[in-house]
Amino acid sequence: MPPAKQPFKLPILSGAPAYDDLTARYGPRYKWLALVAVGLGIVAAVLSTTSFNVAIPALTRHFGLGQDRVQWAITGYMGAMTAAMLPTPWLLDRLGFRRCFLGATLVLAAASIAGSLSDGFAFLVAARILQGAAAGVLQPLGTLVVMRLFPVENQGRASGMLSFGIVLAPAVAPTLGGLLLDHFGWPAIFLMNLPFCLLAAGAGIWLLPKPREIRLRHFDWFGVGVLGLGTLALVEGVSSLQHAGPLAPWTWFQWGLAILSVVLFVRHGRRSAAPIISLGLFRDRPFAMGVLVSMAYGFGLYASTYVIPIFLQNALGFSATAAGLALLPSGIALAVAIPIAGRLTDRHSPQRITVVGLGLFGLSFVLFAVMAVHITYGEIIGITVMGRVGLALILPALSLAALRGMAAEQLGQSSTVISYMRQLGGVLGVAIAAVFLAWRESVYGATPAGIFSAFTESFVLLAVAFLLALAAAIRMEPQR
Repeated sequence: MPPAKQPFKLPILSGAPAYDDLTARYGPRYKWLALVAVGLGIVAAVLSTTSFNVAIPALTRHFGLGQDRVQWAITGYMGAMTAAMLPTPWLLDRLGFRRCFLGATLVLAAASIAGSLSDGFAFLVAARILQGAAAGVLQPLGTLVVMRLFPVENQGRASGMLSFGIVLAPAVAPTLGGLLLDHFGWPAIFLMNLPFCLLAAGAGIWLLPKPREIRLRHFDWFGVGVLGLGTLALVEGVSSLQHAGPLAPWTWFQWGLAILSVVLFVRHGRRSAAPIISLGLFRDRPFAMGVLVSMAYGFGLYASTYVIPIFLQNALGFSATAAGLALLPSGIALAVAIPIAGRLTDRHSPQRITVVGLGLFGLSFVLFAVMAVHITYGEIIGITVMGRVGLALILPALSLAALRGMAAEQLGQSSTVISYMRQLGGVLGVAIAAVFLAWRESVYGATPAGIFSAFTESFVLLAVAFLLALAAAIRMEPQR
């Protein structure tokens, strides 16, 4: 009788040292090494998001498309990223942390190479969607490392270190992206994250342990399906405001489909024994408010990375390189502030630090709105530095403020929900910012005064988003 066939296993994903062996080999520094390995993968994912914004004007010229269509290369990526976060808790249970991380990193690298070879806009968007799906699996993993490996007294410092890479990447991406764009064209933007993908894969193979146990939990196909459908309907509903109009049947159909998806998921979550997201998580007020903060914060953050580079180029006449250089000092300020913010989070209330950070970030957009027409180069630097200091305070503190009340078995789902809502806010932020900006430009006309008026109102929109996030953050204080 011939021997039974063994299932095929990819060696780099299946063979791995045990956790106890790694901790014995590296001692107390192991948790920091593991954090660096995972952080490299998340930086690669973040670069895929933020570096692309500086290429929007070049893509509109190269493919002969309007800004409202080119932004699908961004919203398609972010929609895929958001939807791909939903099955991450199940993938972690089924495959383990190591296989999830390495698999997503390799898919991200392959999609980046494919995108750089795009000869049509449809193929480019497909590559961006695949990039987004891989990035969506990677995004929640950093928080899991912090919450599982580090004691409470070091979680702020660890989160600050992780956030350092995550926010430094978008801070320097416009500068590096502008240089690559001016010298090598838009395909080079796709390849910016490739070195980080390779470093992350190598470090992950070396440092991430095999799972202690694999749980064969039932996959909630219905829950993931209706939430994914709702996400896509919400994005299309926002985009159709521009290409179909607010009163068009297609627009109303998309908004209705999004609302129906939420209703169906809530009903399903109450009846299912193992929903992809347990509704019981929302009984914890800091977590529930943290979800709202994450969504509003994601809206403002990602919309700002879309609006500011375009403002510098289209309204102020900067080249891609000059726009990137104008934003570079804020990246340096971020690099200085983020380790300090992490230590502050260990010593003070993460909720209060989140409130201060949101206030500073929101104020930066108020100043942009007030000073847009006559803003100087120095004022651009000063305002963006203020915003990045606020961002430095938010990132180490927000997840800790929302998740510290969660039990260990709830961390996979809860960290995914926080990341999902932040990205959902980001999807809506980019889509709404693009639609809103195009709408206001059509109202005011293509004159210099009209363009400045459109950007001024866009900055007001971002300030309102942060005001809403601030209101929710004030209510994140744990119940006594």
